[in-house]
Amino acid sequence: MGKTRVAADVVFHEQIASDVYSLYLRVGDMAKEAVPGQFVAVYCNDKSRLLPRPISICEALPLKGQIRLVYRIVGDGTEEFSKLHAGSVVEVMGPLGNGYELLDKKAILIAGGIGIPPMLELAKRLSCEKEIVLGYRDEIFLRDEFSTFGRVTIASEDGKHGIKGNVIDAIKSAGVTGEAIYACGPTPMLKAVKAYGLSQGMITQISLEEKMACGIGACLACVCNSRDVDGHTHVKNKRICKEGPVFYAEEVEI
Repeated sequence: MGKTRVAADVVFHEQIASDVYSLYLRVGDMAKEAVPGQFVAVYCNDKSRLLPRPISICEALPLKGQIRLVYRIVGDGTEEFSKLHAGSVVEVMGPLGNGYELLDKKAILIAGGIGIPPMLELAKRLSCEKEIVLGYRDEIFLRDEFSTFGRVTIASEDGKHGIKGNVIDAIKSAGVTGEAIYACGPTPMLKAVKAYGLSQGMITQISLEEKMACGIGACLACVCNSRDVDGHTHVKNKRICKEGPVFYAEEVEI
């Protein structure tokens, strides 16, 4: 599966929560190649910002040649993206990274914050029974779209939506069970998910977050500690942008 760099047309762009935007891009064959868990590198039109911004693929729409990105404004680059409109053009490289392995086992999809969007394509692709656990700080987004694919359990820090607490609290409170875990979210959440999944004997895949520079594994800016020696660096490291972002939980130290 090769990566390509294209000038992508903006098809549709809207704000769906505070500082959270949904962006549809026309990318041609890239949409056919993308698998759940992969990401793209989006380049700023302001050339003073040299490095691309990595954004997970929320949905792939191969029949339309489009991908959907749902992102949060976290800096100047994503602030620039928020000004894009239908008809704008932006350069995109992808698909990048390693996606989830789809298993034929009852699945628990666990996501938190801006780790929620990439799980939507996974929910679409998995053909097994699914439990979907989503963790929010306060505002809710994408919940209704997930409900098409399985039972959705919500956790929120303030308790205004769903169960008060974190995603593990929600799993235990709602009696969520499964055979395999797929997770994406902030590192503290992934640490808890890894510990829970392994303690329950469940196959656990996690998607790690890290700041990236090149996005293709050349610069070693996004390495994490790994169980085994990496063939590229010859030390116990994995490149999140290349060998990841998705790993089996026992492969990496977080």
